[in-house]
Amino acid sequence: MSAVAERTGLHEEVRELARAQNAVILAHNYQVPEVQDVADYVGDSLGLSRRAAATDADTIVFCGVHFMAETAKILSPEKTVLIPDPRAGCSLASSITAEQLRAWKAEHPGAVVVSYVNTTAEVKAESDYCCTSGNAVDVIRAIPADREILFLPDLFLGLWLERVTGRTMRIWLGECHVHAGIRPRDIEYWQREAPEAELLVHPECGCASQAMAFANGRTKILSTERMVEHARTSPRNRFLVATEEGILHRLRREAPGKTFDPVREDAVCRFMKMITLEKVRASLRDGVHEVVVDREVAARAKGAIDRMVALG
Repeated sequence: MSAVAERTGLHEEVRELARAQNAVILAHNYQVPEVQDVADYVGDSLGLSRRAAATDADTIVFCGVHFMAETAKILSPEKTVLIPDPRAGCSLASSITAEQLRAWKAEHPGAVVVSYVNTTAEVKAESDYCCTSGNAVDVIRAIPADREILFLPDLFLGLWLERVTGRTMRIWLGECHVHAGIRPRDIEYWQREAPEAELLVHPECGCASQAMAFANGRTKILSTERMVEHARTSPRNRFLVATEEGILHRLRREAPGKTFDPVREDAVCRFMKMITLEKVRASLRDGVHEVVVDREVAARAKGAIDRMVALG
């Protein structure tokens, strides 16, 4: 049997298992192509969790990293949430613990805590607001100007937010190991090499704040979901993409006929790539590995998420 035929057979087996068990398969934009292709929905972490909350499926197979599956469980406590590989962690989420956050809060009584969604459930539970890369600007602007803000855990997203909103914040020194590796020199190189291309930059990137200096109508700083939306409607035909390379598969699928190139070929998250089609099959077939969040922690974490959503 050829590799293509074997992959096709595995894809069909996974879909049949999902139908038989009334399961929905959710895949993050950074997943490998064959996992994206077998999923019911592909998107960013919060968008997928909202899909999870809206579905009538009994089981959610979350193809992403662990904090994302936790968020799905927080928003869908009555559903079974499975992650195909529980070792799929996140360097950014691991950069701060709930204990560290409690100590930081004690140093700044009265401060408003804004946690990026790329955090553990325990950290969300210690926060006043969550935010995503797509709505972080709105969250920061909604906080009264006289309130001190503790922003965590992403240093580069925090610096970009300061520049966009004009707010001075106390920023935790965490980073995504993939996005931190995309530096200003990468942007400068591509500005010279492909002057006709539009540059799509994720705000977690180590170059995000600096990329604003290159803004000339061709540079867009966007969440992954907004990258897809923008690429579909932009009149331009070539795009340079500064984020994890998994998004390229979705971009090419949803904006056919356009060219997408990574700013860095090595922008690969080893944790995202732990999820494989074989592991998705095993997760469905054997009911592994279930994600559980303590009820009290989940309730407090949901409060931070709800306050974000209430801002619109």
